[in-house]
Amino acid sequence: MEVLNDNSCSWVNDLSPRNNIVTLSSDIECEWLIVGAGYTGLSAARKLGQLYPNQKILLVDAQLAGEGASSRNSGYLVDTTLNDGFNSNKEFDNYKKKADIYKLGIDVIKKFIKEYQVDCDWNECGKYFASSKQEDRKILENFSDTLSKLGFEHNLLSNKELKKRLGTNFYNIALHTKGGILLHPGKLVRAMIDTLPENVNLYENSSLLNWKKKNSTVICKFKNGSIKTKKIIFATNGFLKSLGIKSNYNFPITLTASMTRSLTKEEFASIGEPKEWGVLPVRPMGATIRMTRDRRILIRNTAEVFNPYQMSKSELTKRSFKQKIGIKKRFPELPDDIIQSSWSGIVSRTRNSSQIFEKIDDNIFVAGCYNGSGIGVGTLFGEQIAIKASNENTKEIEIIEARNKPTWLPPDPILSLGVRARLIYERLRAKSEI
Repeated sequence: MEVLNDNSCSWVNDLSPRNNIVTLSSDIECEWLIVGAGYTGLSAARKLGQLYPNQKILLVDAQLAGEGASSRNSGYLVDTTLNDGFNSNKEFDNYKKKADIYKLGIDVIKKFIKEYQVDCDWNECGKYFASSKQEDRKILENFSDTLSKLGFEHNLLSNKELKKRLGTNFYNIALHTKGGILLHPGKLVRAMIDTLPENVNLYENSSLLNWKKKNSTVICKFKNGSIKTKKIIFATNGFLKSLGIKSNYNFPITLTASMTRSLTKEEFASIGEPKEWGVLPVRPMGATIRMTRDRRILIRNTAEVFNPYQMSKSELTKRSFKQKIGIKKRFPELPDDIIQSSWSGIVSRTRNSSQIFEKIDDNIFVAGCYNGSGIGVGTLFGEQIAIKASNENTKEIEIIEARNKPTWLPPDPILSLGVRARLIYERLRAKSEI
């Protein structure tokens, strides 16, 4: 099936349209094929192009490259995440393994933007885990203990300080971590497209219909052509399950977000002219909020089991209304009609919030399922799965493979019913935070 995304993502619309789009329209053979041109696929293609400058490398995406989840996220390059288990010593060890992966992800993005002189609105301002509920202080205090053990610089803040920093009186307690980075995801992923090696051929708007392995060759059938390849890397993240890849270990979740127009000088002054900031929720189904450097407010406060291939305009409008309410709760002094665009996007989740990174056959490899942390981790996994597929090893691969592996999931309809029930439960718990 084709992926039909809305065309109203602010991050994408900030960029100039590309005019070098090539769609697969014939039968081709190659040494390497990467399916999925988001952070992971682009990173894998770049690394393979460097390793094998004389080999034919194809990169194919069902949409325009980088315009799926990679440019539709909230633009957080995370050093830590809150919604993981970290109470027992065993869980602490697992959390440390995840934090080590996040650090590698930040390092690989830093290396890329330095090497190619990328302007992606990089801001090392940290991030806030915030809540309007004072009773969430205990959650943040426990998290603070974990961060202290790991050596992360952070501090707890109360309502008065948060009002000064964020321009809203909504939040009563927050934990600020200094290692998080905010950026423009559209600008970053566009730079990855523009810097692909010359021996990487990119085909876009080319949906993979089916694939099979025959002897030592993988045969992929697309809408208007086919590709025979010696080695393949699947980097489709939220669409892994639909391609039959690790289907009992991952599932897609649909998110929607909205962004306002730039606030006027008067509107910005009315909320105290805060510097750029980003808030993540303490509770899993709470709202993610950002104030961008150009005075726009982004909000993401929905997560649901939904058809991952398309969302109708009417369905998107319903979710945009929820986001309008979320903004109004935090900034009642701002006008009602400031949302400029709304969009949907797909993330991939596993049962235990771990990632997929493995060889699933002699010449078939997969990386994905970033549980909402795809900018750094996705880029890291793309680079490293290319190296793994080359039968090489690195210290980064050793760190990645030391993580907990994704746990098994039941088949549908049991899985979908279970996920829906859990989302409803978490949504009720976080009702005041939406």
